[in-house]
Parts: sequence; C-alpha cells; structure tokens
Amino acid sequence: MLLDLTPDELLTTTRAVRRRLDLTRPVERGVIEECIGIAQQAPSGSNMQPWHFVVVTDPAKRAQLADLYRKGGRSYFSRDPAPAGDPKRQAERTRLRASAKFLVDHIQEVPVHVIPCISGRTEGLSAQDQAATWGSIIPATWSFMLALRARGLGSAYTTFHLSSEEEAARVLDIPFKRVTQAALIPVAYTRGTAFRQGPRKPLSSMIHWDGW
Repeated sequence: MLLDLTPDELLTTTRAVRRRLDLTRPVERGVIEECIGIAQQAPSGSNMQPWHFVVVTDPAKRAQLADLYRKGGRSYFSRDPAPAGDPKRQAERTRLRASAKFLVDHIQEVPVHVIPCISGRTEGLSAQDQAATWGSIIPATWSFMLALRARGLGSAYTTFHLSSEEEAARVLDIPFKRVTQAALIPVAYTRGTAFRQGPRKPLSSMIHWDGW
C-alpha cells in the first residue's frame, strides 16, 4: 500500500533504516518485483540498462552473507575510531555507529537482502568510465529504495560485504569476473512509517557558484 507522501516528503525522509526494520514480518515477493520495476526507469549510461538485482530470501544464504558482512563490519569499525571534536557532531556520529553495529549483529534476520549488480568490472577503468558505471547502478538502486519507502518498507545502502565480494559471488552464483556487486540492501517493513529529515550541514557550506 502506498503511503500518503508528497515527492518532497519522500525524498527528504527516506532514511537509512536499521534499528527500525521489522525483522519478523515477511516481505512479499510482489512488492520487491514492483519496486525493482520502478528502479528500471532510472537512467543509465547510453541507456544500456546493465542492471541486475539478486534478491536473497533463503535463510541459509542470508546467513552466509551475514558472516561476510560481519567480517567487513569488524574491519570498518577497527579503522573508524569513535568520534571526537564538536559535541553535536560527536553525538550524531555515535548514534550512527550504534545503528550500523546493530545491523551488523542482526543482518541475517533481515527477511530480504537485495544485491544490486552491474555488468562488467571497474578495475582498471578510467575515471570517466568508472563514473559512468557507478552512475548507472546507483540511481537505479536509489529509485528502488525510494519505491520501498513509499510502500512502508525500509532499507539502507550498505557495502560491508564487498570486502569479500568474490566469496559472496560464490554464495550466490554471481559470475564474479563479468559482474560487479554494488551494495547489499537490507529490506524489511519498518516499525512505524513516520521518518524525519536527517541532520545536514548548512547549504552554504556545499554550494559553489561559478567555481570553487
């Protein structure tokens, strides 16, 4: 069922959802297919539409992905020390880390994992070609996440499992040498559907008119 959201509300309140994912409610296959169908309307380089979405619901495969995800999470947190400095920013960063750690601990319980993929590999590509590659898969993935939000589901763009991308490819029979995984999107209905805008830096700190 579609939520009553204006386009601006949808764009400004689509959050990376972790703690508020409902880990006990099943997600219907039809709603995943509907949201991926919407994602197909995203732009892609030369309109090649080189997307693939691997939808993982099998508990055993989710558990295998979770092991790889936790491995990447441990590496990330060992390199990303607790924040320091501005108290407000420190509090925001602490909450984010706690949310990310929650997902690391519970990723295998999320009912659906979606792995957006794109044909080809990025290793050795020029900056232009890499930009075109990521600029093709990421808009489609974001469209998928927006479509989920509009239907009362939550998600997050996560990449911890990519430190073991080749192992994940073996779990899912993805042809690693011909296909690049872009993320692991945990998908579930949310506990409540009201989300607020997130804290952001002042707009003046990131707009540059006619030059830097």
